[in-house]
Amino acid sequence: MTDAPRAIVANLPYNIATPLLIRWLQDMQRFSVLVLMFQKEVADRLLAAPGSKSYGRLSVMTQWRADIGHVMTLPARAFTPPPKVASSVVRLTPRTNPETATWPAMETVTKAAFGQRRKMLRSSLRTLGPAEALLASAGLDPTDRAEAIDVAGFAALARAHEAYKAD
Repeated sequence: MTDAPRAIVANLPYNIATPLLIRWLQDMQRFSVLVLMFQKEVADRLLAAPGSKSYGRLSVMTQWRADIGHVMTLPARAFTPPPKVASSVVRLTPRTNPETATWPAMETVTKAAFGQRRKMLRSSLRTLGPAEALLASAGLDPTDRAEAIDVAGFAALARAHEAYKAD
């Protein structure tokens, strides 16, 4: 089997779409493009910007590894039998210069930060170590909430967490 770039074009079963995407994002550099259909709600989360209601862990992890764009939205009536939800197609291409961080560190910090979404980062990150020191090292405000932090901020936090663990 060759290591040439691959493309995936799929209408994913909605019950396994997110786990499949997460697995593919881990090896995103092996793909030239992913064109995937999701429930509209999931696609909205993938595309969400910091500060929006839909922005969360899935947004951060996807936007860290891929440039993502909305292709189209399909109403439920476009399918037979019609599902109970609308669907959206998104296009993901590998980021040419992703923020430097490891996958495990990004998973850890985003899980902690979004696990208690409405809390300030200084509270939600306490399980990772000295939250205030980690946030200072990453250049983040301890009173911010996870939904206000962009991908670069999470990558900085992941690097700070790895440096703390190495000490």
